[in-house]
Amino acid sequence: MSKAGENWVIGLDFGTDSVRALLVDAATGEERKSAVRIYPRWNDGRYCDSLRSQFRQHPLDYIEAMEAVIREVLSGIPDEVVNRIRGLSVDTTGSTPVAVDRQGTPLALHPEFAENPNAMFVLWKDHTAIAEAEEINQLAHRWETDYTMYSGGSYSAEWFWAKMLHIFRTDPQVAQYTYSWMEHCDWIPHLLCGHGDVQVLKRSRCAAGHKAMWHETFGGLPSAAFLTTLDPRLKDIRNHLYRQTYTSDTAVGTISSEWAQRTGLPSNVIIGVGAIDAHMGAVGAAIRPYSLVKVVGTSTCDMLVAPVSKHGDPLVSGICGQVDGSIVPGMLGFEAGQSAFGDLYQWFARLVAFPVTTLLSDTVSQQEQHTLISRILTALNREAAALPVTDTDEVALDWVNGRRTPDVNPALNGWLTGITLGTDAPRLFKALVEATAFGSKAIVDRFEAESIPVQEIIATGGIAKKSTYVMQVLADVLGRPIKTVKTEQSCALGAAMYATVAAGIHPTIAAAQEAMSSGFEQEYQPNPDRAQVYAALYRRYQRLGSFQEKLTSYS
Repeated sequence: MSKAGENWVIGLDFGTDSVRALLVDAATGEERKSAVRIYPRWNDGRYCDSLRSQFRQHPLDYIEAMEAVIREVLSGIPDEVVNRIRGLSVDTTGSTPVAVDRQGTPLALHPEFAENPNAMFVLWKDHTAIAEAEEINQLAHRWETDYTMYSGGSYSAEWFWAKMLHIFRTDPQVAQYTYSWMEHCDWIPHLLCGHGDVQVLKRSRCAAGHKAMWHETFGGLPSAAFLTTLDPRLKDIRNHLYRQTYTSDTAVGTISSEWAQRTGLPSNVIIGVGAIDAHMGAVGAAIRPYSLVKVVGTSTCDMLVAPVSKHGDPLVSGICGQVDGSIVPGMLGFEAGQSAFGDLYQWFARLVAFPVTTLLSDTVSQQEQHTLISRILTALNREAAALPVTDTDEVALDWVNGRRTPDVNPALNGWLTGITLGTDAPRLFKALVEATAFGSKAIVDRFEAESIPVQEIIATGGIAKKSTYVMQVLADVLGRPIKTVKTEQSCALGAAMYATVAAGIHPTIAAAQEAMSSGFEQEYQPNPDRAQVYAALYRRYQRLGSFQEKLTSYS
C-alpha cells in the first residue's frame, strides 16, 4: 500500500476554455498544487462562427497550454516530490476529433493547413454536422444492424462520424490528406508518449463506445459496408482506426524523452489511456452504482454506473450511450446530458451587457467586459433567488444549442414564453435557470422509466461550486437532495485516480477512490413548498417542448 508522500500523480483536464493540471498524493488524495492555462487562440475567438455553430480549436492551443501548465504546477515543488511522480492521465472534452496523418499529427500542424479550421479539432459543441448525423440515423435505422442501438437509438451531430463526414464533404483537400482521425483524449497520450504511428495507439473505450458506435457485439466499429454506403472515403479511414479499445486503468506507455524535457517530468512517468472529461469527473466525484453524477459547467454530462449483470442487455433509449467500462472498469457506464447549461446563463449575461460592451467598447477593456459579465451573473443569481415561484411564471426551453438528451435533436432551439411588460431581467434569468433544471429532470425521468434507478444525485463542476441559487432550484425541481463534492477539480482528480491504477500504485479504480476521494462539501435539500408549483411549470415545459418538436424535423 502506498504511503503518504511516497508516490505522486498528475491529472490533466482539458476543458472547453482551458487546461488544468493537478498534482495529487496517490495515497491520500492531497491536492498539492493546481494550475490553469487558457487556450490563447480560442480565447481570441479564432476559427469559430457561433452563428453557424462552428467551434474549432487549434492543436497548438493544446500543446502550448499543456506544456505551460505542467511546468507551472511543478514550479516550486521540491525535487524529491517531482522525482516521485509516477503517472499522468488525461481527460478531454468529447467528441472532439481531428484529422491526422500517418504519424498522428493533426493536419493543422502542417503549414498548408495551419489556418484551416477543418484541419483542427472539431469541438464537442460544434453542430455543423446536423445533416450528416441525420443521414447516419436514417441509414442505421434501416440497416440490418442498427449501430445506434447502444447510443440511445440516435446518433448526434456532436459525435465522431458525423463530424468526419461533414469535413470530408466540405473540404476535399483535408479529405485527401487525411490518414486517420483521433479523439482529443487519444491524441494527447499519443503525443506525450511520442508514438510514431497512429495505429499503435491504445484507443479510449470511453470515446469509442459513446461517440463512434464501437461495441463488442458489432466486432468493433460499424462495418465497412455501412460506412462505405455513407461515403466511400470512410472505408479507408475505418481501416486506419482500431478494433480493440481500452479502459482508462490501462497504460498507453511511458512519457517520451522530448516531453519529459519540455515539461520537467521524470523520464519514467507512465501515461494512461485517456477518457472524456465528464466520465473521469464522475470517478473523481466518487461515483458508485446508481449514483447520478452531474458534471455541471458550460453544458452538463450526467453519468451513471450499474452492474453489467443486471443492465447489460436492456437498451436505454434517448441517451448518449451505455458502454461497458467507459466510466468504471467492469461496470456499465451510462451517459446523458444537456448541450447548454452555463452557456445559457452566459448568453443571457452577454445580452444584458450589450449596451456597455458595444457602446463603450473603446473605453472598456476585454478584461473589464469579462468582469462586468461576471458581476451581472452574480446580481442575476441574487435577484432571481428572491423572486416567488408561481405557476403563471415565464417558462423557457433550454435547448439553445440543441437537445442532447433525452432523444438527441440538435436542430431544436431555445424559447421564452409568458413574457409581459412586467417581465424584467431577473425574471427571465429565473426562467432560464428553471429550464435547465427541467432539462435535468427529463433525464432522471428517462433513466427511471427505463428501469435504471437513480438512488442519489451528486453534482460537481463550476456551477455546482459557484451558484447556490442554481443548485437549490435543481434540488427543488428534481425533488431530491443533491450533494456537491469538495474538490474544485473533480475531472482532474478522476484523471489522477486513473493515473495511479495505470502506474500500478492502486490495484483498482475503487481502491483509488477509497484512498483519494475529497468527500462532499454541501447537501441541498428540496423545498417541499415549491414541489407542486414546479410540477405545474414542468408540465408547461414539456408541452412547450412537444410543440416545438412538431415544428422541427430531425431523425
